Amino acid sequence: MIMSKKIAAFGEVMLRLQVPGYELLTQAHTLHYSFSGTGVNVTGALAKLGHKGYLVSTLPDNPIGDAAYSYLQRLGITTTFIKRNGNEIGMYFLENGFGARSSRVTYSNRQESSFNTAPKDIYPFQKMAEEIDVVHFCGITLAMNRSVRQQMKAFAKAVKANGGTVVFDCNYRPSLWGENGYEKAKPHYEEILQLADFVMMNEKDAMFILEMKAEKNERTEQVKELIPIIAEKYKIPLIAGTHRTVNQDQTHSLRGFMYKNKTFTFSKKRSFSVLDRIGSGDAFSSGIIHGEMEGFSPEETVAFATAAGMLAHTVVGDTPVSTEKEIFRAMTETLSDVER
Repeated sequence: MIMSKKIAAFGEVMLRLQVPGYELLTQAHTLHYSFSGTGVNVTGALAKLGHKGYLVSTLPDNPIGDAAYSYLQRLGITTTFIKRNGNEIGMYFLENGFGARSSRVTYSNRQESSFNTAPKDIYPFQKMAEEIDVVHFCGITLAMNRSVRQQMKAFAKAVKANGGTVVFDCNYRPSLWGENGYEKAKPHYEEILQLADFVMMNEKDAMFILEMKAEKNERTEQVKELIPIIAEKYKIPLIAGTHRTVNQDQTHSLRGFMYKNKTFTFSKKRSFSVLDRIGSGDAFSSGIIHGEMEGFSPEETVAFATAAGMLAHTVVGDTPVSTEKEIFRAMTETLSDVER
């Protein structure tokens, strides 16, 4: 039986504009729109897993905001903490990759969005902190601007002071931090890491954002070398992440890991074809949160999260839609023909 928790995420709702098929923006005449964002993906996924997912965000007070609000409700996200202000929404354009050509995301109107220009005191963080069990943040939100960073840190501190669980996904995006991005990002990451209970990161985050040096060359060995140092330095009870491989036949392989109680747990490597690449990391994060909230063993949690990440590649759209039953089945079953 699922022990339902109240889980909030703080982040921007974005308008996703996808080019049909494998066309480029320069070729296409139509775009398919939906709404997305790390917070949307995480709370939507956790709502599907039986929890109550709250999104803390600001939508434009116009028909675009109405459409986004309706979309969030269809995902099962609780909209109690959604504010309406301003007229703009951040957008990204997605061109699907094929073969040797990678998929491409182009951002637009990011800094002018209602979320990123919301007044400093628009959210009653203390009241929210008293109502929820877990809050999720990501490095994408941390990159936005000074005002959003202040809001994020205030919310994290309020949840921490109220005895809740703080989750942070490093999610570093070079295009958002700009020139000398790692140097600019480091102090903000360190401040959030000191507040976090669960952190999603891997050895690249340790080496580039936190400027750590690895003696080893192989990725798994670098994780084993660096992650325990971070957990000890910042007093983080749980750190989890994934390693992805793009194979020669264009399939992807995913292997998850979790470090808890000074012990590493690794999942089996899962290989699969990719329909939609966006949102798989959020599915993994949601799987880790769900496993911890449900009291799964470390082995079960990391296997569950990795299977959730794999399944997210098989559906169109950013937000994971798999149920707990479907993820458990993917953990154990081989590929079948038709489910009848």
